[in-house]
Amino acid sequence: MKLQKLNEKKLVLVFWTNLKERLYKMINTGKKHLVHIVKFRWWWMLLTTILLVPGIIAMIYSSVTYANHTPLKVGIDYTGGTILQYGLEQKLNNGDVEKARTTLEKAGIENPYIQILNVNNSQQKNTKSNINSIISIRTKFIDKDSNTTDVITDKLKSEYKNPELISVSSVGPTMGKELFKNSLIAVTLAFLGIVAYLSFRFRFDYALAAILGVFHDVIFVVGVFSILGLLYNVQIDGLFITAILTVIGFSVHDTIVVFDRIRENLRYYSKKMTFGEIVDASVNQTLTRSINTSLTTLITLCALYFWGGVTTKDFVLCMILGIAIGTYSSIFFCSMLVDFWNDKQQKQVKTVA
Repeated sequence: MKLQKLNEKKLVLVFWTNLKERLYKMINTGKKHLVHIVKFRWWWMLLTTILLVPGIIAMIYSSVTYANHTPLKVGIDYTGGTILQYGLEQKLNNGDVEKARTTLEKAGIENPYIQILNVNNSQQKNTKSNINSIISIRTKFIDKDSNTTDVITDKLKSEYKNPELISVSSVGPTMGKELFKNSLIAVTLAFLGIVAYLSFRFRFDYALAAILGVFHDVIFVVGVFSILGLLYNVQIDGLFITAILTVIGFSVHDTIVVFDRIRENLRYYSKKMTFGEIVDASVNQTLTRSINTSLTTLITLCALYFWGGVTTKDFVLCMILGIAIGTYSSIFFCSMLVDFWNDKQQKQVKTVA
């Protein structure tokens, strides 16, 4: 009986030894690697710089030029104000924005923000059939006792055929500031929670690399929306913060998968392979999984962007950008940082020795 148990233990040991050897040969074959993190480390750094710099420049420019000194063009959710939406029978395009703005400014409406929303066939079922365009007007906060709404309606009647007021939404300045404060608190708490969890789950340098990866993703998305705000007057609202928090979670999730594989491979192959080789192997082992997960999500989001509602377009665009850049950062940026810091630590150890 004892001899049988001993033989079983030997068989298990032989099995695991053979499995580890096969895995070692598989991950140590450079020809099978689709991406090389260590070899082209500085190229990935250059690509990251190219992705981030235009957005950073746009954020700095926006902070200087906007009245509230924010890097983004914020909506009434955060600044306070009133949005009026009118349904129109005729089809409008973005060229009519300037015409509507000029008309309202002549009526004494200061700095109105105008958007033209075209109604497609599926959306007409939820509105009156004769409405083909919606003109959205954002102004300063309109008090209930004010006649500003009537002034705007009269001016639009002089320019367009039968404009119909279909919705009015207002947010007071105090409420807007409170929402902005709460949004910043939510993002800060998310970052702190990620740092705490990753420091517990992995080493602190892994946690720091993951956080820098999240910063990388957030800065990219915010930078793109800053550019869109400057070029196309795209404003952010509460849904934007929701999308950013979702992007943060997705980015960290992808990064954890890569780091977990690096840690697992270090346990078995640290004596046979260099740290850089293990990083390359780990990234390539998780590459298919990362890309497949992101692609399936992006396909769904693209469908929502092109055939979904108008009000969620900016939210979906934020998600698309965030998931795409999050996949890039988890594969190329975070793993590159871990390898870079490990090299520095090794050099410091050699210098001390």
